[in-house]
Order: sequence, then structure tokens, then C-alpha cells
Amino acid sequence: MTTASRTRETTDREDIAGRLLKSSAKASYDPLVEIDWDSPVDPDRYALKPERVSLYGTELWERLTEEQRKELSRQEVASIASIGIWFETILMQMLVRHAYDRDPTSNHIKYAYTEIADECRHSVMFAKMISKLDAPFYNLDTVAHLLGKMFKATSNGPLTFSGALFVEEILDQIQRETMVDENLEPLVRAVSQIHVVEEARHMRYAREELVRDWQHRGPLVKAYSRLMLGAVVYYSATRLINPKVYAKVGLDPREARRVARRNPHHIDTKTWAARKVVATMNEAGMIKGPGKLLWRAAGLLGR
Repeated sequence: MTTASRTRETTDREDIAGRLLKSSAKASYDPLVEIDWDSPVDPDRYALKPERVSLYGTELWERLTEEQRKELSRQEVASIASIGIWFETILMQMLVRHAYDRDPTSNHIKYAYTEIADECRHSVMFAKMISKLDAPFYNLDTVAHLLGKMFKATSNGPLTFSGALFVEEILDQIQRETMVDENLEPLVRAVSQIHVVEEARHMRYAREELVRDWQHRGPLVKAYSRLMLGAVVYYSATRLINPKVYAKVGLDPREARRVARRNPHHIDTKTWAARKVVATMNEAGMIKGPGKLLWRAAGLLGR
């Protein structure tokens, strides 16, 4: 890489981070203040569109009363929020590691710190929403939990930003649909709107840095990154809906999980939610080899 190219790349990075910092100053939110946490959750509303609920269209769905279906939608939102907290905690640690070796006076790192602050607020916001939905924190199984520990401790640049982009894009697609639907639970809509606005900046930051970093990596690092990203994608996507949510509406968790995994509506929802990030990763050349099998096994590449 020539000196001129390196200078141009640094300038581009600083310009984009500078714009993101200005945008953050104009449109950042304190969810503890912006959201009406005192209003009760409306039991007569869905928290997700019915067709986005994992059992929609199945025989088990037909067994449920309308009240149980709405309760399942609230529990599934709580499960998705639990995954959000899990990954945002991982992301904050990866961003701290990213900043550790870099100039804190640069716009690029000042924005990394800004994003960390955003993610702290988002995690608190999600935790409060989970409680308001009368749901537990749906913790991950041991394997996924240990994978998260390993991922945050060993991730390189491409993994940090591709992992962030994947999880945030999935949440973003679901929440963009939720926030504009006036028939859905107002609390969930308010949380979705704040998250969508602030995550748009985070995704721009991650997308730009991923493209810059990836092109400078050698074949071995790329092969490793593709495989590790595939593992993260698989464990994140297949854990979005914790099977314990089904017990909340009187279903057998094992049976319901099995039905949900085979449900074409649920598979289509995951494919729909992942379509933008799949396009980005394909363009970058990050969905290849053994890692691609994990993307497909997670139900993200269509049926």
C-alpha cells in the first residue's frame, strides 16, 4: 500500500467518523427519559407482527388462543432482546480492544467510544423492556456462552466489525418493521425506534471499517475469519428464540423448538431479516468455504 493510498484511507476514515460524531450529537437518546416506562404493557396487543412469531402458520400456532399468541410474541421479543444484550456486551469489549492500540484523539476512536456509550444505554434499555414484558433474561446455553467469551477475546478487525454488522442488521430489520406498526405494543415500538436511529450510525461505522480492513488481510486470516464468522452467525441466529419462551404459553419447549426450526414462515423471516447483511458479506467475499455451510444451516441463505 502506497503512502498516498494510506493517507487517503486515513482521511476517509476520519471524515466518516467526524460526520458520525456530529450526527450523534444531534440525534442521541436517553431511553430512561425518552420512554414512558410507567405505562403498563397492553395485553391486547402483539409485540411483533404475528407472521414474525416463530410458530406462526404451524399446527402448534393453531392450538394457541389469541391471548397465548400475543403472550408468545412478547416472550419472543424478550428473547431477541436478551441476545441483543449478550452481543452488545461482546461488542463493547471488542471496541475497547480496537481502541486500545489506536490514537484516542482521532475521530475514528472518538466515535468508537461514542458507540460504546450508546451500547451501554441500549443494554439497559433492553433489560428494562424485558422486565416490563414480564419475561426473564433468556440466557444462552453453555456452548454459545463460551463461544461468545472466545470471540470477544480473540477477534481480529474483520471479525469485530462483521460480527457487529451481522447482529445489528438482523435486529434493525425486525425493529424497523415494528416501530412503524401502530397496532403493536407501544413500549416495543419506542425501544425499536431509538435503537434503529442510533444503530444506523453503528452499522455505517462497521461497514466502512470492515471494507477497509478486509482488503488488506491475507488468505489465512480471511479463511479463519470466514469460519469464525460462520460460527458466530450460526449460534446467534439459532438462539434468537430461546425454547423456554414456549413454556410460558403452555407448550413443550423441545417440541415447539423442533417445529419452529422447520417452520417455513420462520425460516423466511430469518432470511428476510438477514438479506442486507448477506448481500454485504457476499460482496466482500466473507461467505465462502465451510463458513457458508453454517450460514445455510442457520437458515439465512433461503430454503
